[in-house]
Amino acid sequence: MRLLIAIFLPWLLFFTIGRIFAGIVCLVLQLTLIGWLPATLWAVFALSQFKTDEKIAAFSQQQPR
Repeated sequence: MRLLIAIFLPWLLFFTIGRIFAGIVCLVLQLTLIGWLPATLWAVFALSQFKTDEKIAAFSQQQPR
């Protein structure tokens, strides 16, 4: 679901993952027709980083210290 949001409304994805300032910058970028493609690519990249960070956090909680 978040991937579809990243493709069609990239700025909204940043708000859903808690990066408010990046969402505002992405919205300004998306308002231009040329900036829509870079905004989409940036959102998809940020989503993959977010998922990776979640997996690392889950793995580190499972490991005994």
